[in-house]
Amino acid sequence: MTRAPAPGIGSMPLDGRTAFRVWAPHAGSVAVTGSFNDWSTDRHLLVREDGGYWYGEVEGAGPGDEYKYVITTNGEQFHRVDPRARAVTNSVGNAIIYDRDAFDWQGDSFATPAHNELVIYETHIGSFVAEEGDPGDIETMASRLGYLQSLGVNAIELMPVAEFAGDYSWGYNPAHPFAVESTYGGPDRLKAFVREAHRHGIAVIVDVVLNHFGPSDLSLWRFDGTSDNGKGGIYFYQDDRSHTPWGDTRPDYGREEVRQYCRDNALMWIEEFHMDGLRFDATLYIRTVSGIGTDIPEGWALMRDINLSIRRELPSKILIAEDLQDDPALTSLDGAAFTAQWDSGFVHTVRALVTTPDDGTRSMTDLARAVATGRDPWDRIIYSESHDEVANGKLRVPHEIDGDNPTGWPAQKRATLATAIALTSAGIPMLFQGQEFLEDEWFRDTVPLDWDRAEEFRDIVRLVRDLVALRRNLTGTTAGLTGAHTRVSHLDDAAKTIAWLRSTDTAAACVVVNASADPRDVTVGLPSAGRWVVRFNSDASTYSALFGDHPTRDVDAAESPLDEQPASGTVSVGPYTLVVLSPA
Repeated sequence: MTRAPAPGIGSMPLDGRTAFRVWAPHAGSVAVTGSFNDWSTDRHLLVREDGGYWYGEVEGAGPGDEYKYVITTNGEQFHRVDPRARAVTNSVGNAIIYDRDAFDWQGDSFATPAHNELVIYETHIGSFVAEEGDPGDIETMASRLGYLQSLGVNAIELMPVAEFAGDYSWGYNPAHPFAVESTYGGPDRLKAFVREAHRHGIAVIVDVVLNHFGPSDLSLWRFDGTSDNGKGGIYFYQDDRSHTPWGDTRPDYGREEVRQYCRDNALMWIEEFHMDGLRFDATLYIRTVSGIGTDIPEGWALMRDINLSIRRELPSKILIAEDLQDDPALTSLDGAAFTAQWDSGFVHTVRALVTTPDDGTRSMTDLARAVATGRDPWDRIIYSESHDEVANGKLRVPHEIDGDNPTGWPAQKRATLATAIALTSAGIPMLFQGQEFLEDEWFRDTVPLDWDRAEEFRDIVRLVRDLVALRRNLTGTTAGLTGAHTRVSHLDDAAKTIAWLRSTDTAAACVVVNASADPRDVTVGLPSAGRWVVRFNSDASTYSALFGDHPTRDVDAAESPLDEQPASGTVSVGPYTLVVLSPA
């Protein structure tokens, strides 16, 4: 009795055998070669199916075996890695048969936190915990989950983990998009990491790269031996749409098989790896040809298809675009249907505020626009540092403030002010690795975090931890910071002071900022009279021996209307300081 072909694409372990299916529409023949057949190039030929696919089953082949496809086209033979391999020996090595269903999740049923309660920590596995001379891996990353839990963050955003060329990379050059980087530890290590993160109460978001593949060590390039116009063949556009800033390798979103490949790749991280969200890299180059001008309608359609599929089935997942153009279509259901996008306007405004050396040029008006946008706050990710903002000619905030003394008073005060603004503004806040202990210089994938600084600047770490706790309302006193409503209740560009109210329908908090080198008494409009308690003061000496511990007292608000609020009160705020108050 003839068995029906197994469903799926790639290598699929079955009972005592493995099925293989691969798309190679122009091939004259396809065979699978591997450790199970002494690397014979003709012993196990696949059979052509409809749509340019090839299929076959190999008895005795199973998980852990290495393999490649042998594709013969027009008399030439090409050895190719399976485009859907979940594991490879290395970026120029072999695919490994992997059982996608064998991992024991041990009942993992983690619920992604509500988006208004998220605090994200962006990190790069290769440099997070590493020794000089060797990249970090998933296991060393997992060793710090307790630290991240104590910091209070409830989501980690991993820079890309797909197999890339070499051992060091930011990850935005995927050579094998379905395989987990072998240097990091492979697919089971990543699954175990997600499972452990969930046990620590931490969601995991992963970066996906669909604007280009490779370009190095790219087995997809001319996969079945054919190409047009000297381009990359069946997986790529073969006209001017192929070009990106990173290589001539933009996927052909208009081709059904390639669109399915991209869609399946994105969904894999959610379905097989239990990820809590995706962050799409440089979506501008999925939706446009050159970053400006000509749209790619198929790119828009691909993003919308992926995102709507996830939102329908798993609405708690967070889907983030790094587009940096503030285009509302990215988060529209009629556009790309992301749930949020990185807000470049926020980061550039905040960094300009704290890095300029002259108080007179700090714009509180610009900050007010960045803080209170009048839109849904949960459709944006806000931050003062990210991997892009602290590399490529840009520096960590403390170093940009004072390159000669990045741990001195000005750098500490204004860097923590930037962090505090991001953690108290309306939006989903994000930290970048090491920001909480004033990591300086700039981000490099070959230079690990200096974890001695976590102890040296443990008081700054405490400052960030206290802010995260307030942002998440872990103390039960600052629910307003989780609210969707923001209103600027004070703005004085001459004095360099600003205040804004954050609120839910039932709770409020007031944030007051002094962006000058001198203490200020700030009178703010408040939504209710009575005692407003200081919940946080970034000038407290408990956060740094250099801080002045300016006496910021609780406020007894009077029924004296101000700035369209029914009450008002005066709070004294130290230099370059942020204060949070909420009702007693």
